[in-house]
Amino acid sequence: MLVGFLAQQNLGLGYLASVLRAGGYRVEVVDFELAPERIVEIAKSLNPLLVGFSLIFQLYIERFRALMVMLRAAGITCHFTMGGHFPSLRYQQTVEFFPELDSVVRFEGEETLLELVNLIWEGKDWQAIQGIAFRKNGEIVSNQLRPLIEDLDSLPYPDRSFKPGMVLGHRILPLLASRGCARSCSFCSIHMFYRTAPGKVVRTRKPAQVVREMRHLYEEQGATIFLFQDDDFPLAGTVWQRWTREFLAELHSSGLVGRVMWKISCRADAVEPDLFAEMSAAGLYLVYLGLESGTEEGLKTLHKKITVKQNLRAVEILKQLDLGLQFGFMLFEPSSTFESIDENLRFLHAIVDDGSVGLAFCRMIPYDGTPIKEELSRAGRLTDDICQPGYDFLDSRVDRFYSSLTQEVDLKGWIHGSNSLSAMINTALSEVAVLERLFPPLAGLRQYKHELRQLTKASNDALFQIVEDTARTFREGTSHRWSTQMVEAKAKRFLNDLIDMRDGFMLRHQDELLKALEEQRAAQTAIAEAVPAR
Repeated sequence: MLVGFLAQQNLGLGYLASVLRAGGYRVEVVDFELAPERIVEIAKSLNPLLVGFSLIFQLYIERFRALMVMLRAAGITCHFTMGGHFPSLRYQQTVEFFPELDSVVRFEGEETLLELVNLIWEGKDWQAIQGIAFRKNGEIVSNQLRPLIEDLDSLPYPDRSFKPGMVLGHRILPLLASRGCARSCSFCSIHMFYRTAPGKVVRTRKPAQVVREMRHLYEEQGATIFLFQDDDFPLAGTVWQRWTREFLAELHSSGLVGRVMWKISCRADAVEPDLFAEMSAAGLYLVYLGLESGTEEGLKTLHKKITVKQNLRAVEILKQLDLGLQFGFMLFEPSSTFESIDENLRFLHAIVDDGSVGLAFCRMIPYDGTPIKEELSRAGRLTDDICQPGYDFLDSRVDRFYSSLTQEVDLKGWIHGSNSLSAMINTALSEVAVLERLFPPLAGLRQYKHELRQLTKASNDALFQIVEDTARTFREGTSHRWSTQMVEAKAKRFLNDLIDMRDGFMLRHQDELLKALEEQRAAQTAIAEAVPAR
C-alpha cells in the first residue's frame, strides 16, 4: 500500500507501484487527501505487507504523523517506510519525528523498495540493504547509499492510477524524459537530492522510448496533452539540444504531431528561437520558466547563475513564437529590501503588462537540505519550525509588509492554489492554445483571445496596485485602503467576468467542439493501423 498526493499526478509513486507489480506484488496506491478514516479502512481491508508514505511537502509532516498514529492504533502492524526529498536528505529528523516508521527509503527508491519488500515477504533480515535508514539499538543509522538508476528505460511505464486532468474534453497525463538537474540553485532541494546519492546526476531516456510511451498513452488512454515533469527538460548545450531534435524527429515519424500537445519546464538561458520554433511546430504549447527574480542581487542570492537580461530575452522569444508562458517568481527572498521589491515589480510589469499571463509570485521557502537554509541557520535568521520553515528579513518593515499581504490584505485567493484568480486566468489562456491546436478553426476565437488578454491585463493591473499601495504603506509609514474584504470582492468580480466570457464562447461553439472531439477519438483508434508502432 503506497500513500501520497495523487492530485499532483504523482509519477514517483507511479514508478514505485509499477516496479513492485513487475516484481509480482499487488499494489494499492491511495490518495493521501482521502479522509484519514477512509485510509485506515483501506489498510484494514488490505492487510498490507508494507505501507509506504510519499512525503513531498514539509507542510504536511504533522498530517502524515497523525495518519501513522491512526493506522497503528487500528492494528496495522506491518512495516512502515517513507520516501521523498525531505526524508532522503533529513533521514535523522524523519526517523525522530515519525517513531511509527520502521525505515526510510533514501533517494531513488524503485530498486531499494522492491528489495525491502522481497526480504520482508521472505521473512529475512532487511537491515543490511543499500539505500535505507532506520533506528537500531537506540541510534539512527543509514546504510550505504544505492546508486541512482543509470538506465531509466529499464523501468516499466509508471502506474497512472490517479485521475487524469481534462481540458475541453482532452485528457492530460504527466510524462518524464529525464531525471535530475545539473543546476545548483541555493533554494532548491532537487539538485541536492540527486547529488547526494552516487551516480550520474542527470539521466535522459532514449527519445524513441519517450515517444513510444506518448503513443501508448495516446492510443490506450486517449491522452492528447502531455505535461513533462522533468525538473529541467534536456535543452542546455549541444548534447541535450541534439537529444531534443532526435525527440522531435521521433514525434514527427510517430504520427503524433498535430494530434498532441506538450508542456515543459526549463531555465531561461535554454530558450533559443530556432530550437523552440521547431518544438512549437511539433506540439510544444506551454513553457514554465523558473525566473525567480528580476534583480541581479536576487539572482545571485538564489544562485541562479543567470542574468535579468537572459530572463527577459527568454520571455520575449516565447511571446514572439506565440508559446504560452507560466513562471515561478519570488518577490520575497532573504535579501529582499523595498528597493529590490520595487525593481522586481518593474520586472514583472515588463512580463505581464500585455496580458499574456496572469500575475503571480511567492516568498522563497527555506526547505531542509538546501544551501540557503544552511546559510540562514548560520546567520541565526530562521524562524518557525520544520513544517513551516521561515526566516526574518533584514528590514523589519519588509516583515510587516509581507505579513500584511498574507494576512490583512490576504492575496491567497488571487495568486495561490489551482482555484485562485491568476491560476484560473492561466487555465483559460491554455484552453485557447488547445482550441488553436486541437480543434478546427472557430469563428471569433481571435477576438475571444484578445478579450481574454485584456481581462488578464486588468486583473494584473489591479493586483499590482494592491501590492504597490501596501508596500508604500510600510516603506513610508502611510496608510493604505486595502482590506481582505475589498481584495476578495475585486478578485471575485474579475473571476465572474472571466467565467462569463469563457463559458459564453464555449456555449456558442459547443456543437462544433463536440463534433471535433468525436472525430479526434476516432482518429486515436485509427492511428495504430495507419502508422504501425516501431
